[in-house]
Amino acid sequence: MPDRAPLRIVLAEDSALLREGLLAILERAGHEVIAAVGDADALLAFTDHTRPDVVITDIRMPPTHTDEGLRAAAELRRRHRDLAVLVLSAYVADAYLAELLDTTGGGGIGYLLKDRVGHVRDFLDSLRRVAGGETVVDPQVVRGLLDRHQPDGPLDVLSEREREVLGLMAEGRTNGSIAAALFVTEAAVRKHVGNIFAKLRLDPATDRRVSAVLAYLREA
Repeated sequence: MPDRAPLRIVLAEDSALLREGLLAILERAGHEVIAAVGDADALLAFTDHTRPDVVITDIRMPPTHTDEGLRAAAELRRRHRDLAVLVLSAYVADAYLAELLDTTGGGGIGYLLKDRVGHVRDFLDSLRRVAGGETVVDPQVVRGLLDRHQPDGPLDVLSEREREVLGLMAEGRTNGSIAAALFVTEAAVRKHVGNIFAKLRLDPATDRRVSAVLAYLREA
């Protein structure tokens, strides 16, 4: 789809206040919200019927308010392989990220904290990237994954700069965005990325570079 084409979206959020807020943000940005629902069953039904470009869902949904939204997202990715899914969480939970990355399907995946919605431009940019097939993970989640590694751990093979690049890669940033953030050239970033994949023994040919990095971080 063209880069600025409106997206057709199914939104699932059980909080009426947040659901209406998200609806207003998305429609103001020119997107079409086909359905805005409050539970996982409605999410499944409307998505099957309307075949949207993107699903945005809270992880915790009725009736138990545990992981109904996440399980619905995983089921939808099994049913519709190209469906892009952006899940929202109230707090950092590595297990939810792991489960999301393990879902089948070829569409983009996003995992954002709800606080990120307040940064409207960043939220809409993340949505667009997920719709385009990218993997996008909240920076706070990435920092948590990196910070939990202890001295003498597997990431110690990386230089300080390589760890910085790794963290930005795991957020789903392009080489150009990483270069701008670190005030270096894209050639330098490409060199660092090559070193990271070699040192961590990751497959540089993977079509999901971010997924490979995140899988390493959560398993190391």
